[in-house]
Amino acid sequence: MPGAANRRKCAFGRTPFVTMRKFCRRVPRYGGAAVSASVGEHMGMHWTARRWSTCALAFCAASTSGIAAAQSHAPDVVMRSGFEGAAAGPFNDSDASRFLAQATFGPTDADIAHVRAVGYQAWLNEQFAAPPTHTLAYMNWVEGLGEQVGHDTRREAWFLGALGGPDPANNTLIHTDQLRQRVAFALSEVLVVSEQNATLAEFPRAVGYYYDLLVDDAFGNYRTLLEHITLSPAMGIYLNMLANQRANAAQNIHPDENYAREINQLFSVGLVTLKLDGTPQLDGSNHPIPTYTQDTIAAFAHVFTGWNYGNCSDFENCGPDWTTSANLMQPMAPFATFHDNGTGADDLHAKQLLAYAGATNGGVLADGGTPASDLAFALDNIYKHPNVAPFMSKQLIQRLVTSNPSPAYVQRVAGVFNTNRASATQLREVVKAVLLDPEARFGQYSLDTYGKLREPLLALTHFWRAMDARHACGLDNYNNPYRYAGYTTAWGTSDDQYGSGVAQAPVNAPSVFNFFKPSYLPPGEMTTRSLRGPEFQLQTDSVIANTVNSVEGRAFYFDISNPCNGDDIGEVKVNHARDLALAGSGNGGAADPANRLVDAYSKRFMSGQMSPFMRQALLAYLNPIDSSWTDGVSDWRLWRIHSALYLILTSPEYMIQK
Repeated sequence: MPGAANRRKCAFGRTPFVTMRKFCRRVPRYGGAAVSASVGEHMGMHWTARRWSTCALAFCAASTSGIAAAQSHAPDVVMRSGFEGAAAGPFNDSDASRFLAQATFGPTDADIAHVRAVGYQAWLNEQFAAPPTHTLAYMNWVEGLGEQVGHDTRREAWFLGALGGPDPANNTLIHTDQLRQRVAFALSEVLVVSEQNATLAEFPRAVGYYYDLLVDDAFGNYRTLLEHITLSPAMGIYLNMLANQRANAAQNIHPDENYAREINQLFSVGLVTLKLDGTPQLDGSNHPIPTYTQDTIAAFAHVFTGWNYGNCSDFENCGPDWTTSANLMQPMAPFATFHDNGTGADDLHAKQLLAYAGATNGGVLADGGTPASDLAFALDNIYKHPNVAPFMSKQLIQRLVTSNPSPAYVQRVAGVFNTNRASATQLREVVKAVLLDPEARFGQYSLDTYGKLREPLLALTHFWRAMDARHACGLDNYNNPYRYAGYTTAWGTSDDQYGSGVAQAPVNAPSVFNFFKPSYLPPGEMTTRSLRGPEFQLQTDSVIANTVNSVEGRAFYFDISNPCNGDDIGEVKVNHARDLALAGSGNGGAADPANRLVDAYSKRFMSGQMSPFMRQALLAYLNPIDSSWTDGVSDWRLWRIHSALYLILTSPEYMIQK
């Protein structure tokens, strides 16, 4: 094994060295006694000490050689000025792949070719017109099979939308709404509800209904979306607006402030007053200016009273429908008696909401309104605040493109948000502006702070999509394509202890602050340079180790040649064999290099941005693999495929999406 000095050079960073060590465990310095290890055991092989040593040295050859050490760790960029205009592309497969990494749940070879053929604008128009994939429709279908519906079923539905493909209930219906689903997922990480709430854990349909609102409004108007989520029972339960009632001093009842606080802090305006470019406005003492006060939140709390389940006849004695969940899948209804409209003895009069230039009536809500009219005034007051455009624009950029967008990028997108404030397709224009901005398309060439850490769940969907995952097992009427069931595929994605999980699942955040805060500063150089890295907050040491293990399972196992493997309902499998021709055409070794495989995976997984250094290091490991690396049954080229997948998907260069 290389010494400590060379270990730092060996591979592409910390994680890949751990990966390489897993591939090439240290062997005793004696003779040629057989040594078994997990990788060899995958193929039913026992490795000699000589082969383990060769494995380690081959993998590190590029790192320890003078030539490779001098190689750049940046993508090889030639003549990319962006003069053609951001919306004119894509100009090559790498451009198309990178665009799809931002706009979908992962590029596929077919989608790359399609975007190349039609261009960005036409692809976006196709996506805006694609029929939406709905969670509740899938859950209803599964229930019709005679199965009990739970959050596992809801995750299956999410994966159907995220990965796309034929509908299991109707194979002629092909789900293609990738952009809508990707934006809905981004919105779910801003407008958070979670099944971790004790009540919502019992009602998966309530969460499914909520997610369908995000899907339907992903390209709509943000004011409309705010109203829909405000009146959804899932949000009412999660942030305590449901059954919130006006003050009653005699009974020591006070309006709950939870939703009032979060709709302002997290869903719309944030804590400090912003310029259009997302940077804070400062007062005369060079301090940020607070957006609101505690009194403002208290006033909103009094407005958000008098709403309960839509089928309630008794406000104080009404609960969720445990049989059908019917009242969890419709908007909450108003009850004037329990609403603070400023006329009751303990009501708050002339409520002062957000005060800003241009606010209707200075932000003061007049007494005497109805629950619906007061709610409309409050939501208008929030939506018209000048912070909303930069606040939401920056978060959408962070979720789709880069963690540290320039102020100019934020300002351009926020301008589109404001221009389309009255439009029914406001968010469609905002999403288009996010994806076609010059910084989105060319920023990686000029900004050393560009990019974002891939979320574990998105790395998982990327693998399934890029490797053409298919459902190929089942019993009776469950034998349908694209049933994304099974523990490793969907049900266990939230696990953070076992090899099948990635510590993240849709609509399962630990708090209203999501899995990570948009303002999170990772310790070290990023904090010193004030660089945000939201997703790093989720990447604990244990999650990183577990993710590496889960990648190993997907890279080596889950092959469609063994479709069932003891599972009778729906784990998907991938067809490693479709890449055999890329892996080699002869007997392997240096005379039959893995160049085509590495370059194809660079395009498919890294948008063609693999650095020369990483490419050389990979080839140094993969090229020595030859026909002797076989158990007499499996094709030796599978070793190259499995190894390339494992090493690429655990590398820092892959994990940073640029």
